[in-house]
Amino acid sequence: MAFKGKKRGGGASFNRRPAKLKLDLKRDDPIDYTDIELLTKCTGSQGQILSRRRTALTAQRQRELKRAIKRARHLALLPFVG
Repeated sequence: MAFKGKKRGGGASFNRRPAKLKLDLKRDDPIDYTDIELLTKCTGSQGQILSRRRTALTAQRQRELKRAIKRARHLALLPFVG
C-alpha cells in the first residue's frame, strides 16, 4: 500500500507542543494587576493572553489572570499590542 502525500519517515516534520510556563504561583497567591512581571510572562509577543494549555493554570485562575491583564491594560501598565 503506497502512501500519497506525506512521507512516513522521521525528521523534523513533527509538531512539538510549546513548553508550559513555569510560573511561581502557589494556590493561595492572588493574581494582581500590579504584578507586571507575572502578567508579561503570560502574554505573547503580540500582547495576546496565553492559553490555559501554555500557562498550566486552572480555569478559575486563568479567569483571574485574564481580569488582571485587562485591568493592567486599562490603567496603561501593559500595552494592548506588542
